[in-house]
Parts: sequence; C-alpha cells; structure tokens
Amino acid sequence: MEKNERLEKFVSHLKQLVEMERRAEIEAMRLEMRRFSGREREKVGRAVLGLNGKVVGEELGYFLVKYGRDREIKTEISVGDLVVVSRRDPLKSDLVGTVVEKGKRFITVALETVPEWALKGVRIDLYANDITFKRWLENLEALRESGRKALELYLSLGEPEGSEPLEFTPFDRSLNASQRRAIAKALGSPDFFLIHGPFGTGKTRTLAELIRQEVERGNKVLATAESNVAVDNLVERLVDSGLRVVRIGHPSRVSRSLHETTLAYLITQHELYGELRELRVIGENLKEKRDTFTKPAPKYRRGLSDREILRLASKGIGTRGVPARLIREMAQWLKINEQVQKTFEDAKKLEERIAREIIRDADVVLTTNASAGLDVVDYGSYDVAIIDEATQATIPSVLIPINRARRFVLAGDHKQLPPTILSEKAKELSKTLFEGLIERYPWKSEMLTVQYRMNERLMEFPSREFYGGRVVADERVKNITLADLGVKGPALGDFWGEVLRPDNVLVFVDTSGREDRFERQRYGSESRENPLEARLVKETVEKLLELGVKPEWIGVITPYDDQRDLISSLLPEEAEVKTVDGYQGREKEVIVLSFVRSNRRDELGFLKDLRRLNVSLTRAKMKLILIGDSSTLSAHSTYKQLVEFVGGNGKVVDAATLRESKEKG
Repeated sequence: MEKNERLEKFVSHLKQLVEMERRAEIEAMRLEMRRFSGREREKVGRAVLGLNGKVVGEELGYFLVKYGRDREIKTEISVGDLVVVSRRDPLKSDLVGTVVEKGKRFITVALETVPEWALKGVRIDLYANDITFKRWLENLEALRESGRKALELYLSLGEPEGSEPLEFTPFDRSLNASQRRAIAKALGSPDFFLIHGPFGTGKTRTLAELIRQEVERGNKVLATAESNVAVDNLVERLVDSGLRVVRIGHPSRVSRSLHETTLAYLITQHELYGELRELRVIGENLKEKRDTFTKPAPKYRRGLSDREILRLASKGIGTRGVPARLIREMAQWLKINEQVQKTFEDAKKLEERIAREIIRDADVVLTTNASAGLDVVDYGSYDVAIIDEATQATIPSVLIPINRARRFVLAGDHKQLPPTILSEKAKELSKTLFEGLIERYPWKSEMLTVQYRMNERLMEFPSREFYGGRVVADERVKNITLADLGVKGPALGDFWGEVLRPDNVLVFVDTSGREDRFERQRYGSESRENPLEARLVKETVEKLLELGVKPEWIGVITPYDDQRDLISSLLPEEAEVKTVDGYQGREKEVIVLSFVRSNRRDELGFLKDLRRLNVSLTRAKMKLILIGDSSTLSAHSTYKQLVEFVGGNGKVVDAATLRESKEKG
C-alpha cells in the first residue's frame, strides 16, 4: 500500500504543478495582450499588425491564408506556432491557426474556417497553447503500467533490471565506438536506458540507428521529441531507410519535404480513400441542399420539439402561429440534416479504419510528445518508445509516449538547459525524468564522447568543466577555423587584429579596464542590458562581415532579453540575435557572446546557472568571441577558470586599449 500511496501522491502533485504552469502561461499571455498595445507587442516580436490576407490554397482540410503587408515583417513568431487572428482585440477572438510559412513581407496561416472579416486589416498574435497541458493532464489521469513503472523508478520505489549489451551489425558504418556501445546497451535493456549526448555528439544519428535495429528485431517503435523540428530531424534520417515510417501531427507543423510521411498524406494514398472522398462530397452537397430550407431556430420553432415538427409536417398542418409552410421547411431541414450527420459519421469511421490500418502496418510512428496522446497513436501497440530531447521535456510530457510502450529509451543532455517553466510555484517541473534516473542509476546510461561540431580549443573547457574531460573532438573538426572557409585575417596587429584573426579561435574581450563598462536596468524591467558590450558586439559583427564572413555564419547570444533587444536595434536585419535559451540545439560558424553583468557588487544573477554557460560555449564551430567584465565574472569560480583558460589557450584582449587606440588616432 505504501508504494501505491506514494505514487498516487506524486501523480496528484504533478497535476497541481501542471495546472499552475498552465494558468501562469495563459495569464502571462493575456496580461501582455492587455498591458501592451499592439505596437508594443509587435516590437517584442509577438504580434504582426496591419495585415491583409487572401486564401492561397487548401491543404489536408485546412485553408491556407497568406497574410501580407508592404512593410517588412520582423517577428519571433515562427513556422509551427499557434497564432490568434483578430481585428483589434486578440482577447476577443477565437480564430486560432498554425503558421505554415514565413517570408520577408508575408506570413501564411492554416485555418479551419476563414470568416470574411479575417482577410482585411487584421493582426496576428502569438498564442499560448492550452492543448499541450490538457494532454499532459489526460495522460496523468490514465496512467498505464509502463507510465507507473517509470515513476516508481524515478521515486526509487522499484529496482531497474540490468542492461546486457546486444551484438548488432550497424546499418550506418560510420558510427563511433561510444555510439555503438550506447545502441548495444539500449537494445539489451528490458525496461529503460538513457543515452547521454553532449553537444555535437551525433545523438540523432545514434537514435536513427537504434530505431532501425529495433525494427530489425521485429519491434514496433514509437519515436518522439518535445519539438516538431527534432521529430522532423529523425524522420529525415529514416525516410530512405526502407522502413515504413508514419509521421503524426498537423501537416503544417511538419517540414514541407517530409509531407509524404504524414498520416494525412498516407490516408490520401490508401485504396479506400476514393470512397472516403465521395462520402465527404456527398456530405457537403447534402449540407448545401439542407441550407436551402429554414433551420428550426428557437425563434421559428416556438418551443416545438423536432418530433412535433416532423409529425405536424406529415399531416400538412401548422400550429401556435407557425404556418404549415414553415413547418414543412423546418421538417425538410431536419430530415436532410439527419442524412448530413450520418454521412459525415460514416466518413469519420472510414477515415479511422484507414488510419488504423496505416498505423498497424507501420514500423515506426513519429510524433511530438504531446501528440503521442492522440487516440490515433493508440491504434498501434509499441514495443519501445524512443524519446529525443528528453532533458527539455517535463515529466508529464515524456510520460505520454512512455505510457504507450513496453520499454523506453531517453536521449538528452542534463548538463544543458532544462524545460522552461514560467510559474515560480511550479519550478519543480523543470526537473526531468532523465535527470532523476541518471542520478539514481548512472549504470543505466551511456555517454556519447566524440563531438563533430567544433574546433578542439573551443571544446576543451566545456568538456573539462561539465563532462569530466571525456568529450573529444573528431579528427575532421579538430583544427577547423574560418581560414578553411577562405576568410583571411585583417592585416592590422592592433586590438581588432587580435580579435578577428581566424587562428585566434577563442577570444575574450575584457571590459574590466573601462569606466563605461557597467550594466543598467530599464525602468520596470527585471532584465539587464549593457550599452558598452552592445557597441562592442556591433563593431565585432560589422568587422567580421567586412572580412567576408557571411551573415548566416554569425550568431549573437546573450543571456538577457533586454540586451538582445538592444543589440538587435544596432545590427542589420540579417544578423541573428537570440537569448541563450533560444539557441539550444543550434550551431553557427562564429558566435559572439555578451555576458552583460558588470557591477561593483559582483552580482551575477542567473549567469550562476552553469547549464546556461555550457549552452553558450558550445554553439560555435570555428570561432567564439566572449565579451564581458572579467572582474565581475571572476567572483564565480567557474567563470574565473574560464577567463584563466582563455588566457592560457586563447586570447584575452583588453577593451581599454581600444579606446586608447581611438584617442591616439
């Protein structure tokens, strides 16, 4: 009883946390819509104003509406996001759609219906997604044995089984030894296994091989990830493998090139699809015919029930001030409506039958964690759930796929950023199942140790600091620099010469000698900005571009929202500026990182979360330029070691010399 009680208690605690987070997210969105004008929301990238739309096509049951304007659209809203379309007040509209395409002056949205008002003078706002939370809660309500077992292990209420490595012949011959070990152990785990994949270590490639090996052994796989992008990456690696792959999810959230793997597309290719289409056409025609008669709205029926209307019509008489002609009209509407409903009901049943067949015959079903909660996923029974990005997903989220399979494999990196949780009270949700299991049962995991992303000198500090020095660089990337892309260093031997030289792959621009180095806070903002660092970022990016570095090779990262906005306002359109959180899972040839914090109190704020530092330091392939105040940063031992490491293995450049050289000039 004790074990069950503890489990039930934990599940109801999770439900409370989810409810708090759901409320916090919706509240934050509503508050912002209320507090900020449309213009202000547009400025922070969460709304687009002054749009006109036209229907440009239909895709798998949705209308595609292309919204455009003459002015360029700069926004954080991206493909796959839910948006609300409104005339003036987004809080009063319930027209919600999904962004399917985005260009310089247009944004295309998939909508189920397109009211006339929605095509002229509208705005689009980023929308909080309630559906995800609902699915989390529904799944917690209906935990099956596999979901309960996973939680028991997390709560140390049970003991896991051993993992015996299974021999296998890889389809992908280029896998390294650590990737092969991880696959062998995952295959030989009767309950669960964890694949720890640090930056650039080929996690997706390893999972694709694992999926193929599972199918080879006659197992049916449910493969999921937190984001659509990560699911698409997996589909991409499997699409030419000869496996029967089905991608479930709103087609507009699936990368265009992978549309032919979607369930919606596969339904159109099924032998029974002709029949399904015919039923829908009949249904639509009946609807048109029905609507030529008067609908029995309350004002016409005057309290008459459907049965009474049909009875009176059969006798050809009227009653209670309702003329016989109107009775006849309403009866016709009711009769045809019954046919409409039956036809669409038949269509739904047939579509369900087709979907069941497709999913039953699939080797691998792929979807996001949240969509693994859809009924259609349950048309199959799965031997194993393989979940990518497991360290960016909350426990309620990963439990959805786990609940549907006999065993599970989680892949991720708990040394990088956890899921973002808005509600202070629900912060506990950021502790992931992966993290809990790897702490309790480290022997049930394998770490991938060869990284294929970056120059060895960029990798060394994070490898030592966060991974016990176990991550090594593959030969092919070990010594890569911008010179390999044809970028030549500046002739100058001055400040900028040192910062920009391609063979100086790791540079720290130290502002501690400058009087104007300090951070500041905008009125009413929790965030921070640093004008000196923003100017240095601007000059660095401009000079890189002058050297022939392409804009798409450069990424600018900073931990603070206000600093991101300040830097964005100084840089040209094409420069990509994001917060650290927005850069997880991405990479660029050159990264310029502004630390922001510089004060006399040695305050570092949330820079102290070293997972954020790990993500920041591991995005660059060929060159990393750090800009910060060494005196403030060195108040923390890890940052102090970082500055010392750059001193010994890279280049520390004093920003005070820049001012002097300018003054001399």
